[in-house]
Amino acid sequence: MPVCLAAARLLAPTVCAALLLAGCASSSSSAPPPRPLAGPPGAPASPSPVSPAPVSPAPAPRGLPGVGPETGAALTDGTLQALVVTGATRDTHTAEAVLYERAHADAPWTRVLGPWPAHNALRGWTPDHTEGDLRTPIGVFGLGDAGGLLPDPGTLLPYDQDEDFGISGEGFLGEPLEGSFDYVVAIDYNRVPGTTPLDAERPLGEERGGGVWIHVDHQGPTQACISLALDHMRELLRALDPAGLPVIVMGPEADLRR
Repeated sequence: MPVCLAAARLLAPTVCAALLLAGCASSSSSAPPPRPLAGPPGAPASPSPVSPAPVSPAPAPRGLPGVGPETGAALTDGTLQALVVTGATRDTHTAEAVLYERAHADAPWTRVLGPWPAHNALRGWTPDHTEGDLRTPIGVFGLGDAGGLLPDPGTLLPYDQDEDFGISGEGFLGEPLEGSFDYVVAIDYNRVPGTTPLDAERPLGEERGGGVWIHVDHQGPTQACISLALDHMRELLRALDPAGLPVIVMGPEADLRR
């Protein structure tokens, strides 16, 4: 059985313009307007009042929300979708997931799905995942292949429906695991992209773990996967587009902000 893995607010200054109150003359006879006083001969003419330059709005931030330059450097120009999964610390097993998209490499990121509650591994997160450590690897990984016990819900990703996604037993909190793999998206950690999530090949070696997926939540921590509610998994699968080179950016908040 595969191992389960996983503002500052810009306060725009307000420009206050003073209002000049002009008096109104009430008379039946119209008097000519007073002439402006002439200055001494040779004096320069009074300058015309200058209108203030319009204030341009602050440009929208280009960086992926919650992600610092070091982590963001792993995103390619072609990456137009990013699922950001953020935990509180390296030792927590609950997280928040948000899917962001952008139109092109220079466009700002926009939230399109979430935030959703999520689970990660029982012991939290690690930058150096090994088999059986019960921690979810930290980093940026591709999302290119999907599958599950249930039929394809309408995803653009390659989808492998297979009975081998069936699972039973109990999780770490005694919760039933049945249905956890009804939908899965393979996380490209120590696997061969372009293959079914069930593929067992581990390019980095068996000791580095593998089979790290996004899958249906079973109301408890995972072995290494990220889990989302069934409806959220269905929404995610329908949103992901391989043409946008989707990735997952996952880890505790402090690590992702580097």
